[in-house]
Amino acid sequence: MNNIYINGSGNVSPQATTDNRHFLENPLSFEVRRLKCIDPDYKRFIPAEQIRRMGRIIRMGIAASKLCLEDAGFGAAAVSAGEFVPDAIITGTGLGCVEETEKFLTSMIRNKEEFLTPTAFIQSTHNTVAGQIALMLKCHGYNFTYVHRGVSFESALTDAMTQMQLGEISNALVGGSDELTANSFAITSRLGLWKQNPVNTFNLLNDHQRGSVAGEGSAFFFLEDHQTACSQAILNGVTMFLNPSSPQEISSRVRDFLAVHQLNPGDIDLVLMGLNGDPRTDILYHDLVESDFPLTSLGYFKNLSGEYHTASAFATWLAAMMLKTQTVPEVIQINKPPARLEKVLIYNHFQGKNHAFILLSRP
Repeated sequence: MNNIYINGSGNVSPQATTDNRHFLENPLSFEVRRLKCIDPDYKRFIPAEQIRRMGRIIRMGIAASKLCLEDAGFGAAAVSAGEFVPDAIITGTGLGCVEETEKFLTSMIRNKEEFLTPTAFIQSTHNTVAGQIALMLKCHGYNFTYVHRGVSFESALTDAMTQMQLGEISNALVGGSDELTANSFAITSRLGLWKQNPVNTFNLLNDHQRGSVAGEGSAFFFLEDHQTACSQAILNGVTMFLNPSSPQEISSRVRDFLAVHQLNPGDIDLVLMGLNGDPRTDILYHDLVESDFPLTSLGYFKNLSGEYHTASAFATWLAAMMLKTQTVPEVIQINKPPARLEKVLIYNHFQGKNHAFILLSRP
């Protein structure tokens, strides 16, 4: 099996992550129930006359994708001019364009289903982000969006890896995006997903309220079948599973996954987990550590990104940057940092239902 390399990444998140040259130099903490992305200067990525017609998640996705291509070594002018065209654009999203969907439904109710403008409807579909990126890059190749709840991003990665292994494509622009609006936050709050009182995000794991801190973000990766001077990490593999029956099944799943790559749990230098501060579901991470990684260095990331369907895209960016820079930011450390950083295993689940492992290694 040929290696697949992450040769560029772009990330719009609640942290200052839009410049990979300054990797989490000053991580930000908040006293909140929800985290909101720091919006970059979108005029740098999108023509001014188009920005006002685009929903926020579309702007986030376009910015992250262009940052990714620039990070991969394609100049900003070339990217903006559409001079580089990827073989495929594959995205994942849990809820899609929530803001535009709300606008269309509100307009439909207010106007009694008459005199509706089409813009909000056109931009309310889940594949709008991938479509808009393709239009800007003049990409007529494979374009697909996965909407698989908590494993939407992992599904996009798997698709890209499969096509590259089969020789159908030699590169792919892959990303995960989700946004949070005031209405969607209010609705999901009623379902008990978020903490009732604000919590300091750097103290997330010590807060024992039920629920987590809501988040949002958009992260993109440029995958290629060869190494370049911009290579950040090797994407070794991805696996997903639904509703494990017991902690023992999760343990069996991770051991089987590592065995495919001729590895044992002891070969992993860092396990990056999706701990989100909700004691009802964080126990699954603790059980896996106790059974399989008792001596391994541990980290977590949702104190930086918050919880959302495609938060594992943020984790992949974080792991790739750690492998590239050979640094483990103190803010994500749970125990001692690793003496060396060659292999990182990401384990994330969404509400205890959608589970996934992503394995990355140093190029």
